[in-house]
Amino acid sequence: MICAICCGQEREVTIDCPSDCPHLIASREHYEKRLPSDWDTIPFAERRISRSVLAGHDRLFLDIAYAVCESARENPSLVDSDVIAAMVALAEGFDTLSKGVIYEKPPDHRMQRELYDALKKAVEGNKERDREGLKVPASVPEPEMRDVLILLTQLVAMRSNGRPKGRASIDFLRSQFDPGTFTKNAPGLIVTP
Repeated sequence: MICAICCGQEREVTIDCPSDCPHLIASREHYEKRLPSDWDTIPFAERRISRSVLAGHDRLFLDIAYAVCESARENPSLVDSDVIAAMVALAEGFDTLSKGVIYEKPPDHRMQRELYDALKKAVEGNKERDREGLKVPASVPEPEMRDVLILLTQLVAMRSNGRPKGRASIDFLRSQFDPGTFTKNAPGLIVTP
């Protein structure tokens, strides 16, 4: 139990709020209405990519979102800033690849690196499905992959509230899937005398 003032001031700053807290949900709705995004603080601010890019690559979007949500389920301390850092690193790698240079710089932080690896695996898995002849669109060219990753990074950054323990972006990505898809089953309680 905490008082209303502490809830308001320390929410997702020093208090690790559960995603289903009604006060947290209400504050996010208020935050989104009240504060417009400052485009200069968004990664790749110099790039304006139309949301129509996602139209042809919805499977890739879902694969990446699923990888983020799965990583967050396995590591509950993962926060929006970790997701943004991993996505920026992956998008930068595809940006250089689209220019003909193979270069990647994964994040140094352990959680961000694990998420980066999961995202990279999701992207590679998308390409593998294409090669196996499954009913998905042809493999996404590097420039389009770069644009999809940059756009997703920007969307995630715009959804984030910038708080140290904020998970608004992760919760937004979870909302793209059926409820309960990413709930972690708690181990049973065993009481011994």
